Amino acid sequence: MTSGHVQRGDVGVRAVPGVPDMAELETAAEHERILREIESTETACIGPTLRSVYDGEEHSHFMEKLEVRIRNHDREIEKMCNFHYQGFVDSITELLKVRGEAEKLKNQVMDTNRRLQLDGAELLSTMKDLQQCRIQQRNIAATVEKLSLCLPVLEMYSKLREQMRAKRHYPALKTLEQMEHTYLPQVSHYRFCRTMVENIPKLREEIKDVSMSDLKDFLESIRKHSERIGESAMKQAQQQRSLDNILTLQTKGILGRRYKKDLCPSPEMNGTSPMSEQDSGILDVEDEDEEEEAPGTQDLVDFSPVYRCLHIYTVLASREVFENYYRKQRRKQARLVLQPPSNMHETLAGYRKYFHQIVGFFVVEDHILHTTGGLVNRAYVDELWDLALSKTMAALRTHSSYCSDPNLVLDLKNLIVHFADTLQGYGFPVHQLFDMLLEVRDQYGEILLKKWAGVFRNILDADNYSPIPVSDENAYKKIISQFPFQDPELEKQQFPKKFPFSEFVPKIYCQIKEFIYACLKFSEDLHLSSTEVDDMIRKSTNLLLTRTLSNCLQNIIKRRNVGLTELVQIIINTSHLEVSCKYLEEFITNITNVLPDTVHTTKLYGLTTFKDARQAAEEEIYTNLNQKIDQFLQLADYDWMAAESAEQASDYLLDLVAFLNSTFAVFTHLPAAVDMHSRMPGKVAQTACMSACKHLSTSLTQLLLEADVKQITMGALQQFNLDVKECERFARSGPVPGFQGDTLQLAFIDLRQLLDLFIKWDWSTYLADYGQPNCKYLRVNPTTALTLLEKMKDPSRKNVVFAQFRKNERDKQKLIETVAKQLRGLINSHHS
Repeated sequence: MTSGHVQRGDVGVRAVPGVPDMAELETAAEHERILREIESTETACIGPTLRSVYDGEEHSHFMEKLEVRIRNHDREIEKMCNFHYQGFVDSITELLKVRGEAEKLKNQVMDTNRRLQLDGAELLSTMKDLQQCRIQQRNIAATVEKLSLCLPVLEMYSKLREQMRAKRHYPALKTLEQMEHTYLPQVSHYRFCRTMVENIPKLREEIKDVSMSDLKDFLESIRKHSERIGESAMKQAQQQRSLDNILTLQTKGILGRRYKKDLCPSPEMNGTSPMSEQDSGILDVEDEDEEEEAPGTQDLVDFSPVYRCLHIYTVLASREVFENYYRKQRRKQARLVLQPPSNMHETLAGYRKYFHQIVGFFVVEDHILHTTGGLVNRAYVDELWDLALSKTMAALRTHSSYCSDPNLVLDLKNLIVHFADTLQGYGFPVHQLFDMLLEVRDQYGEILLKKWAGVFRNILDADNYSPIPVSDENAYKKIISQFPFQDPELEKQQFPKKFPFSEFVPKIYCQIKEFIYACLKFSEDLHLSSTEVDDMIRKSTNLLLTRTLSNCLQNIIKRRNVGLTELVQIIINTSHLEVSCKYLEEFITNITNVLPDTVHTTKLYGLTTFKDARQAAEEEIYTNLNQKIDQFLQLADYDWMAAESAEQASDYLLDLVAFLNSTFAVFTHLPAAVDMHSRMPGKVAQTACMSACKHLSTSLTQLLLEADVKQITMGALQQFNLDVKECERFARSGPVPGFQGDTLQLAFIDLRQLLDLFIKWDWSTYLADYGQPNCKYLRVNPTTALTLLEKMKDPSRKNVVFAQFRKNERDKQKLIETVAKQLRGLINSHHS
């Protein structure tokens, strides 16, 4: 305390006397506060208080105050100790007494502890064993706990492997996904789990590869089964169509029985007719299987690999890869399917197999389209169908062009219709196929025309070109049933009697009807209107008449060995066939139910065909007759230097006239044609007779004026005149009835006037009257007369014509020269 006061006094001595310093007061108050904080604050928190002392500038002053405060507390402690000292001494005394007891207690405790240790050693050993067991138990529990977490992972992995071995790839993928997201995260710190995690991508790829392998097996399977699938689909479509059209088919059956009565038996055809039993309609080879239920697509092909693979690739986020692969492979298969075999056109089985494969392909694609939810879309299927349609139509056009059998073409058409109807049932547009069938129809028509050309040739070659004789009523009715012929006069005649036409008339008429039926069969099921069918049949029939039958008739007419009788019979036959055209019109109307007066209805042009054939036959008659006349004229052997003529006509001419008489006699015994507008055989005979006489007259004139004949005597001219008179006698005899007056003799008028002019030597009349309408020698051409006159003189030799008039020889030679000069003048004046 004394030192404290001294310090304060020292401080006061250093202070400025007078009013107290405010800074010192504040400093003192701050130091006091700090001291109180040091006394009341815990030691751990005293740091900030001491820092405030060191931060200030009164550190020494504070230390002084701290020392003063310490001394004050020491004095207080000393006072307190002095006050309690006796009690402390007493306590020490008592403590010393207790120390002895504590020592005893310590010994007792150590003894007790020793005995306790001895007694607890066994317990301690047991406790250690127990502790070890507890540790093992905890370890076992922990192991069981960890294994309970690992076992599901291992079980799932085992299940995954089992599923993969069983090729249950989609469940395996689900198991893998569940193991990856649910079980493996719980035990991810184990090494085997990390190995599993690392193997998961490999397992996924393995599943993808295996599922893709299954898909490849599936694609290979459907490639092999496409034909069976298509066959099944087409069979089902045919059965459905049969059920839908049963009433229509029954109606057609009635109509078929009705009109089949009109068909003619053709035993000479040996079953080659289009209506023969060989032609049994649409795919008759499968009729025996129609009642069997065809297996469906699902029964033939297991689509589960596609579904599984699609699900797997969808889950693995690779659906687009799978779709592209599937579509690419199917496009390749489509190209293979659409490639036809090189010999497909040889048999119907080749076409059927080709169609079955295409139908099977698109039935599968249609099934995939409707069951996979987007694996293929409509645009993709339509693209494939467009490709298939173009390839199929090109193949059919190519291969059908090789076909020459109408029955095969007809069966092919039925197969194409069946093929189109089947795919149309699956929603594919097939109108282009039906359009192509119209092209095949034209080809079918050409094949039919070729076939019927052979049929007509056989009929025409086998015909005897004689009227058909019938001996009884049955034979007569048989011919009437084959050909529409009506003749009341013939019906009244007694048996036996003859039809005016030969056998090829009813046979050709029946074959025309057969051709119409063959055309009608092709038009079935083409979805054509009755008008279109009628137009098609009429156009085809027109081609048959105007081209095929016309050519056959022309060929038979132009054949070298055909006789005049056969030609006349052909004229009669074509007349009757011409009349039958109206019955063919009615026949077509009955089977198509299209009236002939309907707008745009095509008419039959058969009339032209038969008229042309008749005209050709007539021309052939005239040509053959003239050729025969030429053959006789080639036998002519005139002695142009003969001094005098024989008493009768030449032998060759007599034979020629006899031939003409016998030939034209045949015409009088031929029956007339029934068509009033056609030329009767009598008219043909008249024309032929007139043509023969004109040709004979012209040929004799040419023979007389032939350049090789250099000189002609009057005797030779008189012999030639006898031959001409024989020809005129033939003309006057009326070899063919119907000529009026001397019409036939006019064929020789030119030759007659020429011969009269020379024999009568009437040059003065000829030269005086030339150019007048009533001239006696009007038909004698001055050029012809000059040519013949030049042959009657020969300056190099003695003129024997006037040998008997030797005294007048010079005058007559001069006369010939004078006439020749005048004739040249007439010729020159005529040309000018």
